[in-house]
Amino acid sequence: MGANMGKNSSLLDALPSTQGTLHVVMLGLDSAGKTTALYRLKFDQYLNTVPTIGFNCEKVRCQSGKAKGINFLVWDVGGQEKLRPLWKSYTRCTDGIVFVLDSVDVERMEEAKMELVRTAKSPDNAGVPILVLANKQDLPGAREPRELERLLGLHELGLSQSTVSAGQTHMWHVQPACAITGDGLHEGMEVLYEMIVKRRKMAKQNKKKPTVAR
Repeated sequence: MGANMGKNSSLLDALPSTQGTLHVVMLGLDSAGKTTALYRLKFDQYLNTVPTIGFNCEKVRCQSGKAKGINFLVWDVGGQEKLRPLWKSYTRCTDGIVFVLDSVDVERMEEAKMELVRTAKSPDNAGVPILVLANKQDLPGAREPRELERLLGLHELGLSQSTVSAGQTHMWHVQPACAITGDGLHEGMEVLYEMIVKRRKMAKQNKKKPTVAR
């Protein structure tokens, strides 16, 4: 279902000129729960999905907090290994990145870390806020956010929750979630919205700073 719905999405909705809409890319390994999370956010109900071959694109409206009423255009890109080189085509000029993680699949945690690092260090993604959705928190053995921060090496990568500067530094947040029930999804999107706003404010402040003649 996932791939078909993506192809049928209105191309007009996908145009970068869509006023008042934030553009977000949803990435992660295959079977992490990306498409389930997308359609839970979109329709507020669980929909059975199939592996995404290509992408899905849906407009999602936040329902709570400071982000209430804000529209996100979310690109959910397939996570199979052969599709991952295409991720960089979707992350160019994006406002935020949602990296969906299977909190139970410890065997593939290193693989997830490698893909997250590669995405974060891409020059096109410098400074883009990253929301890590720690999915499947309802299952036994799910790792807690603090442990996932360590397993993903977020602190060692120069990623920061509260600062953003030139180079590869990002604001990030790990949000425990369950895509099937919807727990944590809107809370995560609210934090992502706040990080996007903060990044824009800081960029505007940096532009206003006078340059020192040398």
